[in-house]
Amino acid sequence: MEEQGFLESRYEMERLLQEERVGYLGLSLGEKPYVVPLNYHYSEGRIWFHCGFRGKKLDILKRNPQVCFTVARQTGQVREHAGDPCHVDSDSVICYGRANVVEDMGEREVALNSFNRSFRPGAADVALERVKNCCVVEITISEMTGREERERKRTCWHYSFKE
Repeated sequence: MEEQGFLESRYEMERLLQEERVGYLGLSLGEKPYVVPLNYHYSEGRIWFHCGFRGKKLDILKRNPQVCFTVARQTGQVREHAGDPCHVDSDSVICYGRANVVEDMGEREVALNSFNRSFRPGAADVALERVKNCCVVEITISEMTGREERERKRTCWHYSFKE
């Protein structure tokens, strides 16, 4: 496999985050990891998702807001590899950051409308009653890494967001 060092660029990783619909949120409490798939919306170094106001995700986030979020896709078929290393063309991004529950109703409304329109362009605003009854979590990304593999050539990216 041809490999190089990390390129400092966020464009390719942001493109993948904007194109995919399901990501995997990694949480940890003590010695016990917890990973959950969910729909999300990405914009400008932030990931939003919505959920109920109670549950395992929120219980863990309140105790440890440091999270990892991953998206990936397979872009080719697994190839015959008699004697060669196994290979499949693929893309992936891993984001590291801090999650917090969005308490401000105005911010929650903006986040829910952005989330909704990423799945349904042109959708009407989310009703205020739904905004009140829906929890929104925002992940502020501090760092992300990405990888693209094509024809046994690997390209890797890294980006750190300034605080």
